[in-house]
Amino acid sequence: MSRALIVHQAGPGVTVQDLGREGYLAFGLSRGGAADRLALHEGAALLGQSPTLAALEMAGTGGTFEATEAMRIALTGAPMRASIDGAALVWNAAHLLPAGARLIIGPATAGVYGYLHLGGGLATPEVLGARSAHLAAGIGAPLTAGDRLPVGPDRGGETGLMLVPEERVSGGMVRIVAGCQTGLFDPAEVARLEQTEFTRDARGNRMGVRLNPEGAGFAARGGLTVLSEAIVPGDIQITGDGAPFVLMAESQTTGGYPRIGAVLPCDLARVAQAAPGTRLRLRFVPMDEALAAERRAAEARKTLRRRVARLTRDPHDIRDLLSYQLISGVVAGNEEE
Repeated sequence: MSRALIVHQAGPGVTVQDLGREGYLAFGLSRGGAADRLALHEGAALLGQSPTLAALEMAGTGGTFEATEAMRIALTGAPMRASIDGAALVWNAAHLLPAGARLIIGPATAGVYGYLHLGGGLATPEVLGARSAHLAAGIGAPLTAGDRLPVGPDRGGETGLMLVPEERVSGGMVRIVAGCQTGLFDPAEVARLEQTEFTRDARGNRMGVRLNPEGAGFAARGGLTVLSEAIVPGDIQITGDGAPFVLMAESQTTGGYPRIGAVLPCDLARVAQAAPGTRLRLRFVPMDEALAAERRAAEARKTLRRRVARLTRDPHDIRDLLSYQLISGVVAGNEEE
């Protein structure tokens, strides 16, 4: 029997995602991929595998799943209530999913996007070099009950591991840089953007997130509109009613709204993981500071494996306690020093 993950039930926003498709912007296809790319790196660190492998992205809530054979899994991103056959699971950790057991992943307790990783990764067919669904482009579709997802070979490794993730599900400060259209806005408007607290609107998805300002909206000089030109995830468009709209993984590839700036790629997950009602602030940083932040983020991703630690469990919560090696390094007591 081939390795597979069976979907018994899935929330409306459960899709297969990886790091997306690079190089198709000129053809009208944005990168797509995971809304929280860092979560893919965290899952890879917990399972000791490549972050390029596909995982399940769960928007708001997960579903009920079953493995055809014992598999290693990891849970990252927005924490969600999860259990295996009724036994609660720790989030941001790697676990063993026995064959035939029911993995239930419920609603998020914070943030938006949770991720289920499997040892070996999901091995669904590639389209244009990636396995990620891109719903805005009609590639792939949300999962439904009865789906059977092939899982790649797992070279093996430990479970019972955890890591402390970078905090990004509670809003806060988001760093942005000025762009070629920032000068279309009066300096007073640009300064006011930094002084304003925003609330993540309920309207938002993998294409973009609307931020509601406290007070008046923003506008370019004279209500200026611009010719449609290339846009990318992270760009901040000021829509007709003055609300900033942060473009996300499945954004369109061109747009005519003026852009007041762009979110640093390493901070974009903070916007993606902001649940409706979460408060955010935007702060301009100079380009040298932005580049330094990106270098630090890249180095942190490379060293994630070093932050993985053993997960301490309460013996009262371990149903298969006798299968654990509780004592190691046993000696007879008469060995020579």
